[in-house]
Amino acid sequence: MSTVSNIIEVRQLKKKYNGNTAVDGISLTIAKGSCFGLLGPNGAGKTTIVEMMENIIAQDSGDIFYKGGERDKAFNQEVGIQFQHTELLAFLTVEETLRTFAAFYHNHLPVEDIIALCMLENIKKSLNNKISGGQRQRLLLGLALLNDPELIFLDEPSTGLDPQARKHIWEIIHDMNKKGRTIILTTHYMEEAESLCDTIAIMDKGRIIEQGSPENLVDKHCKDMDSPRNLESVFLKLTGKRLRE
Repeated sequence: MSTVSNIIEVRQLKKKYNGNTAVDGISLTIAKGSCFGLLGPNGAGKTTIVEMMENIIAQDSGDIFYKGGERDKAFNQEVGIQFQHTELLAFLTVEETLRTFAAFYHNHLPVEDIIALCMLENIKKSLNNKISGGQRQRLLLGLALLNDPELIFLDEPSTGLDPQARKHIWEIIHDMNKKGRTIILTTHYMEEAESLCDTIAIMDKGRIIEQGSPENLVDKHCKDMDSPRNLESVFLKLTGKRLRE
């Protein structure tokens, strides 16, 4: 059974779609208060395993433990989720959207605090269908943080952001992590993973093919490389340079 030091434990998780294996017997533990990065090419199974951990979809087999036990009703109140794709009601403003989602939780942070944290003041009266892609990403992050969650799932949180906005998102994630919140992050930005994550798992074809801290992964796989010693070089070495569809 999981110890209290692990907020999530996954054992031999499997999932198939139409006979094709998306997740193939993955086991992992995520330490409480850590920032855990899940990397992999398109189609590697990242979103599938995250959605199973989020309790959005059911696994075919295997077990998922939260704080050492089964996920109960408290799980939904204690986690925050930023989905990669979320449909927002066009006739609501940014502020109205936050207040609507806040009503789903027994306890939540003041909406005004979330607006300030995610720099939404200038667009809080704007309709959801009138904001930019980057502004939408900041709103989605705000929705994930509304209930002051213990565990935060972020699926490619900085996609579509300019460098300034991306830096701001990183600062928010760093701050949440320093406050003891556990972050589970998927990203295609290797610099983002290196900057934010304590531990990284690299997936391919439904399996975890390597795991460790960014520093340890670079030291292990870039010793004899002429290319830059960084996480991107590790990623390409392990998953190949061929384009994925």
